[in-house]
Amino acid sequence: MVVMQTIEESIKIGLEVHVQLTSLKTKLFCSCSADYRGKEPNTLVCPVCLGLPGALPVLNEKAIEYAIMAALALNCKISERMIFFRKNYFYPDLPKNFQITQYDKAGGVPLAVNGYLYIENQGQTKKIRISRVHLEEDPGRLIHIGPIDKSPYTLVDYNRSGIALLEIVTEPDMSSPREARLFLQKLRSILEHLGIFDGSLEGSMRCDANISLAGGTRVEVKNITSFKEVERALNFEIVRQRGLIEKGVTVKRETRHWDEMRRITISLRVKEEEQDYRYFPEPDLVPVVIIKEMVEEIRSRMPELPDERVKRFMSTYGLPKYDAEVLVSSKQMADFFEECVKLYNKPKEISNWMMSDVLRYLYENNLELHESKLTPQLLVDMIRLIDEGVISGKIAKKILPIMIVSGKDPRRIVEEEGLIKISDEGALRALVDKVFAENPKAVKDALVDEKAVHYLIGQLMRLTRGKADPALANKIVREKIEEIRRGANPI
Repeated sequence: MVVMQTIEESIKIGLEVHVQLTSLKTKLFCSCSADYRGKEPNTLVCPVCLGLPGALPVLNEKAIEYAIMAALALNCKISERMIFFRKNYFYPDLPKNFQITQYDKAGGVPLAVNGYLYIENQGQTKKIRISRVHLEEDPGRLIHIGPIDKSPYTLVDYNRSGIALLEIVTEPDMSSPREARLFLQKLRSILEHLGIFDGSLEGSMRCDANISLAGGTRVEVKNITSFKEVERALNFEIVRQRGLIEKGVTVKRETRHWDEMRRITISLRVKEEEQDYRYFPEPDLVPVVIIKEMVEEIRSRMPELPDERVKRFMSTYGLPKYDAEVLVSSKQMADFFEECVKLYNKPKEISNWMMSDVLRYLYENNLELHESKLTPQLLVDMIRLIDEGVISGKIAKKILPIMIVSGKDPRRIVEEEGLIKISDEGALRALVDKVFAENPKAVKDALVDEKAVHYLIGQLMRLTRGKADPALANKIVREKIEEIRRGANPI
């Protein structure tokens, strides 16, 4: 009997995630400022990060502390000592032609090994193993004019060269692009909760994705910079590789670049083998001994992590697990939610608005929460207006985007736009009469068809531009239908 593989069973995905330790003030091996974004190119450099002859690296002790904290949060075994290696390759972003990193073979010892994370996907829990966590320096930044394969020249900015990177390498345990995205989202939330990383900064988390299909070869897609793009790049690769396999064409083991504009991967080079990098121990840095007391001291002051926060949101605020997981998937979002609850103790209502309309608007407009002008006070004030009967939920949906963009007080928006809810029963009855007079067929249908009743209510809401009190509108329409049914108010 032939057993057919499902699509997901035939896919293997492993990630190499490069995370900048953005809370550090200086680079990994020198005292140059780590605050390079927006600075004049090639101004935050020194002989060490430029790799000039005779310059010697000095390890940033705080980087080790942050790296240990991250490794503990990822359930890793911390090494008793770690050794830095040189990874040799010629490329314009590395002025010294090698990268100081860590290696797990030939006597190399990375910071931590054998960790794991659990992700939730469509109600199923899956364990993603983490092979190793190690420290290394970031290369410089290459700037291309247009697509990488059509750029007439390349510019280099070495301000980023030497920034402290944490590399997190998974086993090939993911079997779909969605799982890869979920892993990255959870990883980002953990690192943000630790306070060592700000995922909203451009380029602070970059990902190399290794993907293979049954019958094919492993391909690496380099330097993907967002969760959405990881999913898109992997989906493209699945289609590309499957097409080659079905045609009987060999999938080359190579390194490819994800072009976000064209949404395709482009071949960069044939994939290097490990021996091509000529790894050997960094002679200018001694092995680092990590004592147990240091590890336990760091563990003792670690903050609440996402999984613990999810449980607290469920027990303290009575949120369903799904709500809690969505909110905690971003530290910004979770903090925002808790600030709202402090101002107005209606956690489920706040959660509903954040998870639906707020998140939808941010997603559709490619915004982070902190990039909007929405504050906890503004969101709470809008929900209060609904609870006080001043506006309907439908009106709230209209004013929320205005609040997000402008930061205007919801009461002011309601007054300026003339959106106060119509709760005057006499006024609404007159409008209902008008709707019934204009829709005689729908009125007849409403005597036997519930859909027609909803249609009439919808026409009333349209007439009032959504300002009619929904409960009162529903009551008046149904009362009038009942009067007609009894013959007390003939059509």
